[in-house]
Amino acid sequence: MVSRLILVLGDQLSPDIAALAGADKARDTVMMAEVADEARYVPHHPKKIAFCFAAMRAFAEELRGQGWHVAYTRLDDAENSGSISGEILRRLEETGVGALWYTEPGEWRLIDLLADLESALPVPARMFEDDRFLCSHADFERWAEGRKSLRMEYFYRDMRRRTGLLMEDGAPAGGQWNFDHDNRKPAPKDHEFTGPMQFTPTDAAKEVLALVEDRFGGNFGTLRPFRLATTRGQARRALAHFVCRALPLFGDYQDAMLTGEPFLYHSMLSVYLNAGLLAPLEICRAVEDAWREGDVPINAAEGFIRQVIGWREFVRGIYFLQGRDYPSRNALNHQRGLPDFYWTGDTDMHCIAQTVAQTRDHAYAHHIQRLMITGNFALIAGVNPAELHAWYMAVYADAYGWVMAANVIGMSQFADGGLMASKPYVSSGSYIDRMSDYCKSCAYSVRAKTGPDACPFNLLYWHFLDRHRARFAQNGRMTNMYRTWDRMDADRRSAVLDGAERLLDRLSRGAKV
Repeated sequence: MVSRLILVLGDQLSPDIAALAGADKARDTVMMAEVADEARYVPHHPKKIAFCFAAMRAFAEELRGQGWHVAYTRLDDAENSGSISGEILRRLEETGVGALWYTEPGEWRLIDLLADLESALPVPARMFEDDRFLCSHADFERWAEGRKSLRMEYFYRDMRRRTGLLMEDGAPAGGQWNFDHDNRKPAPKDHEFTGPMQFTPTDAAKEVLALVEDRFGGNFGTLRPFRLATTRGQARRALAHFVCRALPLFGDYQDAMLTGEPFLYHSMLSVYLNAGLLAPLEICRAVEDAWREGDVPINAAEGFIRQVIGWREFVRGIYFLQGRDYPSRNALNHQRGLPDFYWTGDTDMHCIAQTVAQTRDHAYAHHIQRLMITGNFALIAGVNPAELHAWYMAVYADAYGWVMAANVIGMSQFADGGLMASKPYVSSGSYIDRMSDYCKSCAYSVRAKTGPDACPFNLLYWHFLDRHRARFAQNGRMTNMYRTWDRMDADRRSAVLDGAERLLDRLSRGAKV
């Protein structure tokens, strides 16, 4: 029988990954590789690189413990070719196996790279669909067929029916599909949760930290302290900790933001889920069990499960359905360069400074900080969505191609022209003030609508609506916004637009904003 080389990538750290499922421990070889090309195709946050390499090394040891032969390449190995392609060719020659098996990567970039490599291989190759996701490509295509717009809410309901999560006798538990109206409470005055479970680095992780410090110390982001889970056992402990300690209040405050509090009641489990250390149903069933036991309210359980089986599966479906060009779409023709403060945090806008600082320190920001702070500002300022997408890919530990494209291009920037979102997610400073305490410590006044002290979100919000009026004035969800704008007297509208133009000019000149 033919022996095979089984490629396992750094975000495929699941023992039941498709390419392994039909392999034979007695004759097949698993290959894993830390390579410079993957560490540098965007300037990844050092914490993400360290997490991936440490988790890969731990997973390789787990496989060896299960009886697999693992050929593992470390970044600093003398023979390391520096690329996935080079390592595949090297391991094929070294092992003399008769075939290459691999699971579909989560980025078109890698799918195309491996497809191109196949023509040069001395052995046949086979790609398996990644069945760790709950909705296959074919299933998503069937769901999307014939729909002019793709809305997550309807997809999510189908996923609830398919999985049976939070379902009772064929109907949604609690009598409704979505409890989002209960999940918009502003930041609490007092809270006791101290954040996701933190871990002391393993010996393997300590070796990786030294390596990353040496090779990637100049990248944006703080490497130490490093407290992420890097083994499946640790990730499961992090899940249990979240369900017990944070989930009961997660729903109420999932949109809230507080100065100096990067996590509130959020889990940070997406880092482990997207790398394969946890499985989506594993997480969702733990959450559902806590609700059925009466330990958490239904709005918390439903809100969290919606993020996993609804939003996560949905954005992956969009990414593969829309194809390779999706990340480059720019329906609003925004061309402004990404402001330097996305990298430096050097801005008088306290909300952005806070979000960039915690991104630097933790390689993490929660969904409202991404959507309504950094994403919102980029959209109303007219930043090129491809530049913003590249930033998100670089700075977050849970970022992979399938994750970020639809979240940024579709949801955040409306750059797909409304395929995903029925309206652009734009707001003035009032939303940020309502959902956070950021405005209390800001150099700008959220209540000032014009003048030098006016919150930049206030000025740019109306400027965005004015310059895109032809596209959005007839949007049923935006007519009230335009009515409000039209009711302002001409002098005030002129002052708003003039102030916004001066602000945009400062951005163009690289002046501090």
